[in-house]
Amino acid sequence: MSDDPLIEELAADEDLPDVLEARLATGGARLDKALSDLFPTLSRARVQALLADGVVTRDGQPVSSASAKALPGLYAVAMPAVISAIPQPENIPLTVLFEDAHLIVIDKPAGMAVHPAPGSETGTLVNALLHHCATSLSGIGGVARPGIVHRLDKHTSGVMVAAKSDAAHAGLSALFAAHDIERTYIALVRGAPQPEKGRIVSNLGRSTGDRKKMAVLRVGGREAVTDYEVGALFGAVPRKGSRPAAPPLAARVACTLHTGRTHQIRVHMASKGAPLLGDPVYGTGSPANPVRAAIEAAGLTRQALHAAVLGFVHPVTGETLRFESAPPADMQALEAALSAL
Repeated sequence: MSDDPLIEELAADEDLPDVLEARLATGGARLDKALSDLFPTLSRARVQALLADGVVTRDGQPVSSASAKALPGLYAVAMPAVISAIPQPENIPLTVLFEDAHLIVIDKPAGMAVHPAPGSETGTLVNALLHHCATSLSGIGGVARPGIVHRLDKHTSGVMVAAKSDAAHAGLSALFAAHDIERTYIALVRGAPQPEKGRIVSNLGRSTGDRKKMAVLRVGGREAVTDYEVGALFGAVPRKGSRPAAPPLAARVACTLHTGRTHQIRVHMASKGAPLLGDPVYGTGSPANPVRAAIEAAGLTRQALHAAVLGFVHPVTGETLRFESAPPADMQALEAALSAL
C-alpha cells in the first residue's frame, strides 16, 4: 500500500490512522472529485491513492473505484499518521550483502523499523542508511523515506534493497510495480495450511472492524497473490491403522510473493487457519502447550517471519542479482525446538 503506485508496502504497521468523516448529501459526480470537494485538505490525487489503499468507506462499507459515481452517505477516510521530522543520520551497524554506486542490499534485523513512524522515530533503517550512504541518498524518493522502494514489517527480518541513485530508484520501483522481483519468505506457523502447497489469491485491505489490521475483503482492497509450500511438519502424529493422523502442531512454510501488500503473508496464512507463530495481530487462537513452550524457550518475541530470498535484475547494470539470508537465531532456535516435538 502506498501513495505512490510504484512503491508497495510503505505504510507503517505501527501507525494509528486519524479518521476524517463527512456526509455527502448529493451524489452523481465522480467519487474522487466528490471526495476531494468533501474533504478540502485532500487533493484529488491523494483521494485516488487513498481509495486504492482501501482506507475509504461509505456507511461502513469499503469503496475503492475513483471513477465510480458517488452515492450519498457518510464517508470515512482513515488517514495514516504524519511524520513531520526529517530523518537524521545515525551510526547504526548494517549487515550489507551487496553495494555499488546505485543500490544497497542489507539483511534487516527484526525490531528495526524501515522508516520513522509513531513509536519508531529513530533507530530505523532510513536513519542507518543516511549515515552509511552519506549524501548519496539525498532527495531520492523524498525526504521521509529516502531510497526506500519496499519495506518489511518492523518485526520481520531479512533481505531488503534500497536505492542510492535516482536511476536505481526509478528502476527498482518499476520492478516492484510489475512484480518482477523474486521474494521468498520463511514462516513458522501454527498447524499447517491445507493443502500443503498452493496459491492464495484474494483482495486485501483495511479491516472494517479494526483499521489497524488488514483483512481479506470481498469488496474493495487490492489483489494479493501468495504461493506457499510446507517444508516441514512438527509434532505430527503418524497414522495408525485405520485411525486418521492427528494434525501437526506447527509447520515451516515457504511463501513466495507475487504482490507486496501490507501484512500479506501474515493475513494469507491466517486465512488458511495457520497463523504465524508469535504474531500478536493475526495469531488468533493459541498454539498447543508444547509449541508455546518452544516459543518461550527460543526467546521469540515477534512473528516468525523472515525474508529469505530476494532476486532481481540490476536496474542500471542489467546484472542478475540474487541474495539469500538464513533465519536469525530466534527462528532457528524455535525450529530446533519444534523439531524435537
